[in-house]
Amino acid sequence: MLPSTVFPDLKDRSVLITGGGSGIGASLTEGFIAQGARVAFIDIAAEPSKALADQLEQKYGNRPLYLETDLRDLDALRKAVATAEAENGAVTVLVNNAAWDDRHTVEDVTEEYWNLNHSINLRPQFFAIQAVLPGMKKAGGGSIINFTSISFMINQGDLPAYTAAKAGVIGLTKGLAGTLGPDKIRVNAIAPGWVMTERQKALWVTEESLKVHVGKQCLKEAVLPDDMVGPCLFLASDAARMLTAQTMIVDGGYL
Repeated sequence: MLPSTVFPDLKDRSVLITGGGSGIGASLTEGFIAQGARVAFIDIAAEPSKALADQLEQKYGNRPLYLETDLRDLDALRKAVATAEAENGAVTVLVNNAAWDDRHTVEDVTEEYWNLNHSINLRPQFFAIQAVLPGMKKAGGGSIINFTSISFMINQGDLPAYTAAKAGVIGLTKGLAGTLGPDKIRVNAIAPGWVMTERQKALWVTEESLKVHVGKQCLKEAVLPDDMVGPCLFLASDAARMLTAQTMIVDGGYL
């Protein structure tokens, strides 16, 4: 369930979300649409993304702009940012959500696989930020929210390229917070726990594994995609105007 809190300053704000067509990203797209923001979202999967845009327009009377883009193609990413800005104005909220948490062993990782993994999980976060910066600076500031993961914090061992990238997201967040602070641009990260997206449930969740994981949380309920929306809206809003260089862990108290 989406949070009931309204952040008036988010109305008409130009928001760009990567990976906004499914999972956590779809909840984020809906969350900002529900606030009355002008939302553009990037996703490679066209059919579900178009269906999401139709659904949100019907529900809220506020249609997000879907930008079919492969984030591994940096020229395409830059073009998507330009289209979002032409449609909605300078991006003042960027949510770097897109990720690929494919499981893999150390032995199976090749140079090509490593580069592929980071071309989705880390590289686009930097270049999306780079692309929105001129407009964000001209607008007088903004908020950048990078999604990381608790996976590297709990020593999860079955996706080493992914955990390396997600650790890198925090380094990127803190370094850019220092660089961009004088321009009134805040840069923060959100680290979800195990979120019960359709992908997770289809590929890795079992009744027993979920029971064990939730049993280690302080809050004894599964974490859902909608649970990421409130923290993200808060970080995007003026309520967090003096909060930067931080990582907000949203894991039900697992850590």
